[in-house]
Amino acid sequence: MTDRDILRGLAARWMDIALRPVMEERERAWTAIKDLRATRTMVLFETWTLLDYVGEEELQCVEPWHRGIEKHLRWVIRHAEEVGDDLLVEPFWGIGWQIHGTDYGVPIVAHHAADELGATVGYSFNHPLKTPEDVGLLRKRSWSVDRPGTYRTLEAVDALFGDILPPRLTGVRGIHAGLTGDLFRLIGNDNLMVWVYDHPEAVRSVMAYLADDRLDHYRWLEAEGLLGLNNDYTIMGSGSPGCTTALPQADYAGTARLKDLWIWMESQESAGISPRMFADLFLPDMARVAAEFGLVYYGCCEAVHDRWDAIISAMPHVRAVSVSPWCDIPDLAKRIAGKVVISRKPTPGPISGERADWEALRDDLRYTIESARGCGLEFIFRDVYRIDNDRSRLRRWVEMAREMIAEEAASPVPVTA
Repeated sequence: MTDRDILRGLAARWMDIALRPVMEERERAWTAIKDLRATRTMVLFETWTLLDYVGEEELQCVEPWHRGIEKHLRWVIRHAEEVGDDLLVEPFWGIGWQIHGTDYGVPIVAHHAADELGATVGYSFNHPLKTPEDVGLLRKRSWSVDRPGTYRTLEAVDALFGDILPPRLTGVRGIHAGLTGDLFRLIGNDNLMVWVYDHPEAVRSVMAYLADDRLDHYRWLEAEGLLGLNNDYTIMGSGSPGCTTALPQADYAGTARLKDLWIWMESQESAGISPRMFADLFLPDMARVAAEFGLVYYGCCEAVHDRWDAIISAMPHVRAVSVSPWCDIPDLAKRIAGKVVISRKPTPGPISGERADWEALRDDLRYTIESARGCGLEFIFRDVYRIDNDRSRLRRWVEMAREMIAEEAASPVPVTA
């Protein structure tokens, strides 16, 4: 069997899944929750972080580029067939633009280290800005797009299986600002924690530089016609589809603009910094970037309850917020009920490793469901890396979550005096 035969067989399986009626129901439900009129609680288990969810030994193609396509096809098919969550599978093969950019004037180098099983999950950076004076080393970035190369990829995929699973030039859909992520990569955690006290102007300078950099990049994408709408199957923010009728804007005429899109804005790296300092040193530049976009998915792994009022004041178009295990859900839920979707991230520890702790997982679900009454709620289980080769855990958790959600929906809500 040739590489092309293998890929065409997998493409047919992908398309069969994508055209199932359940996909239409899921799309309606994801749209309803992001439109703030939720019809049910959504459940999604991310598998892309799982080590060897599809092992190299399973791949049958010979040519390296074909093997990459094969792995993605097998990954999505396996997830759709095994997990049973609210995964959306697109009825096309998305292809993004091939874009290249210069660095910040200083290289950010990642150093990966293998663990005892050979995985390279852990890594560190060189943090090139060692002193406040080094901020002057930063330089304006520039970008270019390889249009011919992108179209050659589109044509090559079309020749492989375009009559079965059509390729589509989707444009740039995943917009992740990540200002404090690059601040951390540039100056390091020690400097991040200390400079806010000793050299706040250096922090302001880097944040302003990063915000200007992002805005220059996004406006360049817009001017070059490289953006793609992300109000559909596109995973937006830290984990959920961006389906909504609120985007694009009413005057959309077929070419995506920044104001037609979601942006993901988060600040995990400043979680250890006080809400007051966060609002003073970080939030203004984050909000300046977010203001260009139609809707915001805010947060990732950081707790947001202690700084939520400042965030929503600076970015009133936040539509969904990531609620991590470190977040006070009852406190946050009281303030956002009906206004912002709670995108809950369960604690990954109990389902990881040699044995799953099902009681802890049940307790976590119960706590969330009870705390988020009256809110649009989606569970996005992510950051799970090892499950001891027991993929059945994923479906078991999904089924348990659905059971508990149904029980809550069926039980009467207590009346308070």
